[in-house]
Amino acid sequence: MPANPSDITEATRATLGDRPDSPCIGICSTLFDDICQGCGRTAAEVSHWVFLSDEEKQVIWDRITREGTARRFKPG
Repeated sequence: MPANPSDITEATRATLGDRPDSPCIGICSTLFDDICQGCGRTAAEVSHWVFLSDEEKQVIWDRITREGTARRFKPG
């Protein structure tokens, strides 16, 4: 899961500062699989979030944004 720090650009690091501290939206559900229906992270990503480096968080943000399936990305 760790990202290679050399793959993270300054522009990418800046985007972390523009985002909330966490992808969590307070609608936690892993009822049907290991992915939270609210934020799109795995249970392990949720439980380890505070210990992850900025690079690791960026990789997760990029993935959940790209997938766009979590409620975080659904209108209304």
